Amino acid sequence: MGKDKLRRFRENLTFECFVQPEFEEVFRQDHPLKGHWNADFFHNDHPIVLELGCGKGEYTVALAERDPDRNYIGIDIKGARMWRGAKTATERGMKNVGFLRTRIEFINGLFAESEVAELWITFPDPQLKTRRAKKRLTAPLFLERYARLLRPDGAINLKTDSKHLYAYTNEVIRRFGLPCEVSEADIYGSGHADEVLSVKTAYEERFLGMGLPITYTRFRLDGRRDFPWFDWEEDEKLEKDDEEARKAGH
Repeated sequence: MGKDKLRRFRENLTFECFVQPEFEEVFRQDHPLKGHWNADFFHNDHPIVLELGCGKGEYTVALAERDPDRNYIGIDIKGARMWRGAKTATERGMKNVGFLRTRIEFINGLFAESEVAELWITFPDPQLKTRRAKKRLTAPLFLERYARLLRPDGAINLKTDSKHLYAYTNEVIRRFGLPCEVSEADIYGSGHADEVLSVKTAYEERFLGMGLPITYTRFRLDGRRDFPWFDWEEDEKLEKDDEEARKAGH
């Protein structure tokens, strides 16, 4: 492991906005902050918004800057990447930003029923291989996790360059009859990108440079809790199309 990465790991632990639970604190049990993020971490009663797979935390910080009346938490397992967002938030003295280093699979041990107002999923790994479909962050198994912590009216936002993940997510929405507010296949080409959607992560800048359209989907679970698994017959075809598009850069 490089010295710079080790330095970042050590510095993360000095940031008040950074939480790094031990494995034993979240594996099959509840973390002390579960149900207490407002009172014990943010010290206010503002709504909590999560960014899942936040990477360097650019989007988490940008959203928090634009909306000081909400609390934002970026979640990822890559501590060296999250260091950038945590350091920026610390340097700017931002009080409505937190970073949580953990696996998203453990999320229900960290947030209580209806503790979260909204979710953002920005440029996640699309898990293109059909055999990895259960790892997609909009797959039924993850929706069941989100349903336990989201408020009844809480929205899920997906921003991605992957046509495959975009199509898959829209099929999930259709299969379960979920209310979908926005399904846009090219936010910049259509002019749909507002101030929030125009915030660009490092990944997004790279994808735009390749000529890939950026998609956006916003939907709700509408109080549903059960999301049975299903196999999608279009999976393999779109998997191939998406891989070819990324390789070709269009």
